Amino acid sequence: MAEQWSSVERLRLIAVLQDCEDQLAVLENIMPNTSMGHLEVDSTCTAHSSMMWEQRKKAAQQCQAEGAGVPSDSLAQVEYDRNFVAEVITNLLKELRVTGTFHTLLSTIEEEKERKARIRDFILREEEGRRRTKTLQRELVDIRKEKVVELQRCDEMIAHLKDQLQETKARTELEMKYVSRSSELQVYQEQKLNSMKEKELEAELMRMQQKLEEERCSHIEMERFLKEDQSALEEKLEMWMERYEKDMEDKQQELNTMKNNRASTLAQLQELAKQYRESEQVVIADRVEKENLRREREKEDMEWAAAIKVQSWWRGSMVRQGLGPFKTGKKPKAKEGKKGKKKKK
Repeated sequence: MAEQWSSVERLRLIAVLQDCEDQLAVLENIMPNTSMGHLEVDSTCTAHSSMMWEQRKKAAQQCQAEGAGVPSDSLAQVEYDRNFVAEVITNLLKELRVTGTFHTLLSTIEEEKERKARIRDFILREEEGRRRTKTLQRELVDIRKEKVVELQRCDEMIAHLKDQLQETKARTELEMKYVSRSSELQVYQEQKLNSMKEKELEAELMRMQQKLEEERCSHIEMERFLKEDQSALEEKLEMWMERYEKDMEDKQQELNTMKNNRASTLAQLQELAKQYRESEQVVIADRVEKENLRREREKEDMEWAAAIKVQSWWRGSMVRQGLGPFKTGKKPKAKEGKKGKKKKK
């Protein structure tokens, strides 16, 4: 950047910055908290800047008399900004006088941007914390109200439960008296019922003994009958066994005959399956051969069509460009000019 500044521009820039530095020095001396009797002019200032300094001094005194009610926070911010700008201008003047560059200005601006960004983030976090605190305070108030209402409900419930407890105690005493009296009555009734049931059970026992004797006699008769029936069934079983053996022999012969017939039928079936497989292979081979012939015909047709297209394109190109037997003599210049225009289009 130093190569882009000429010596004249560099001096002009230094003069402007020096003027700004003088103005900031004047502003420092005319702040409300600064004594006006100690204002001095730098010996390095030019005559023009000295005159401007005197004018701004008078204006500042007038503004100080009018604006004595400015808040202290604003004045502190203005003082900080003035000091920052004065320091930046001082450093920039030194760099311009030495090297003719302004890298110090760029680095200072970047640092100030980062500082303001940090301050902005801190302010945002503080505001978020305040909003969160207010929200939590409102929630705490709501929770306190809810707890007070809940405590009132609990007190009411406790009083209600105490009343119910007194009623339950009185009811329990009455029920205990009633239960004791009813228990005595039930014991008396159960004793009478037990005596009656004992008599009924004795009578039932006599009936059961009579039935048991009848069952014993019936069992003896049943056993005799079953023995007779068993002998008859054994005779029938022997007869059925003989018939079963005879039927088994007949069925075995029929089964052997069917096995022989099955073996002959299976041989015929295998022969037919063999013939079917051979016929299927012949058919498949024929289909494959037909498919190959069809593909060869399609390929030849495609190659023939492609050759015709290539031949037609080649003839057309020779005709358009006048090559080979289609070559002609030179055409008039006017026609050649029209042809060149057409080609350009």
